Amino acid sequence: MSGVWVFKNGVVRLVDNQAGPESVNGSGQGSSGVRRKVLVHVPTNEVITSYAVLENKLSSLGWERYYDDPDLLQFHKRSTVHLISLPKDFSNFKSLHMYDIVVKNRNMFEVRDME
Repeated sequence: MSGVWVFKNGVVRLVDNQAGPESVNGSGQGSSGVRRKVLVHVPTNEVITSYAVLENKLSSLGWERYYDDPDLLQFHKRSTVHLISLPKDFSNFKSLHMYDIVVKNRNMFEVRDME
């Protein structure tokens, strides 16, 4: 495995050379826009296109909305210590946030390349 160490927002991480520009800038779009990602609700095969759709799916899985921070959308599940924090503006919803949702909701969501 080879890669490049990238420092961004106070975090150092190893980026695989094969991952392409999306991993380096962390935007979910890549520098050329080729590797854009989408979050998919697996049971319905529905692409999450807005926070309203996402909130509906998360609520059905037992996640509750927190309103403490006006700059974030936050969800908490009572049966766990997990907290999902998302930027208020859906246009800032990146692959990093998508993978956070996937990890905390196994088999319910997937991150896929946009077609």
